[in-house]
Amino acid sequence: MKLMLILSAMLLPSAGLAQNQVSLDSEIFVERTTHAPNGAAQVALEAPGVVTPGDPIVFVLHYRNNGTAPAAAFVVTNPIPQSVSFAGAQSAGAEYSVDGGRSWGALAALTVRNPDGTRRPAAATDVTHIRWRLAQAIPPGGRGELRFRGVVK
Repeated sequence: MKLMLILSAMLLPSAGLAQNQVSLDSEIFVERTTHAPNGAAQVALEAPGVVTPGDPIVFVLHYRNNGTAPAAAFVVTNPIPQSVSFAGAQSAGAEYSVDGGRSWGALAALTVRNPDGTRRPAAATDVTHIRWRLAQAIPPGGRGELRFRGVVK
């Protein structure tokens, strides 16, 4: 099974919008657990050659401000691939959508409509998108990363 990560970035209107030159790239890893001779579990992130249902996946999104001015009000939005069930954010400050990116909030505050029209609390497996609004401007040359986890369906 081949996974495809769709990454999009959106710059919100700000005073220095034309100067914001933030690049994004991403990596996907399969999390493998092995055991040392003494029995201790060792977790390693590996390139995803072949993945099977149930494999834990870690998505790493790298950003860098290549401009000469701070990049303010920067937002990174990432759809969850359909072949993956969302399993949690590893980077603080994430917002979630369970309706294809139309509305956002803390997962505990979101609800999902059942087929009979009633609503239930949203679960991690309902997440369709994850988004981070960077609270601080990214200084020129500044970089960082955002992470989230999933499980292959």
